[in-house]
Amino acid sequence: MRILGIDPGLANTGWGIIDSTGHKSRPVSFGVINTNKDSLESMRIFSIAEQLGLIAEKYNVEICAIEDIYFTKNTSSAISVAKVIGSSIHKLSQLKLDVKLYSPLKIKSIITGYGNADKKQVQEMVRLHLGLEQRPKPDHAADALAAALCLATYETSMSRILR
Repeated sequence: MRILGIDPGLANTGWGIIDSTGHKSRPVSFGVINTNKDSLESMRIFSIAEQLGLIAEKYNVEICAIEDIYFTKNTSSAISVAKVIGSSIHKLSQLKLDVKLYSPLKIKSIITGYGNADKKQVQEMVRLHLGLEQRPKPDHAADALAAALCLATYETSMSRILR
């Protein structure tokens, strides 16, 4: 199963693609979509969604995992991230891709076994799960790979339970 993981953000949206078969996952590609802070917010959101669509098509993605929004004191950035998520879901759904949303707590719990793991712990577990020589950089790409691994692990576990 080819999975696109997404760590949404208005300034930087991380993406990571893995191939997963059973308990084995391998990295395919990962990176970050950066937007210009001087551009209109609507154009930044549109650009992110379009680029994610191109990435999904280029790599023949089968399913997508997006890190869902979490609320902090900065509600204006949370609203922008929510807009990126909605736009991304719309674009990926146009490509007939299933999109699953996972909370940061669920991703951390599934990847590290601890819901309050810090970024370095998540990055290290992503490195180990994918057999990478070093932690994936930048942080947003590592978080996107974690979302993809979360989906792979969760779907594999659920398919066993439902057999």
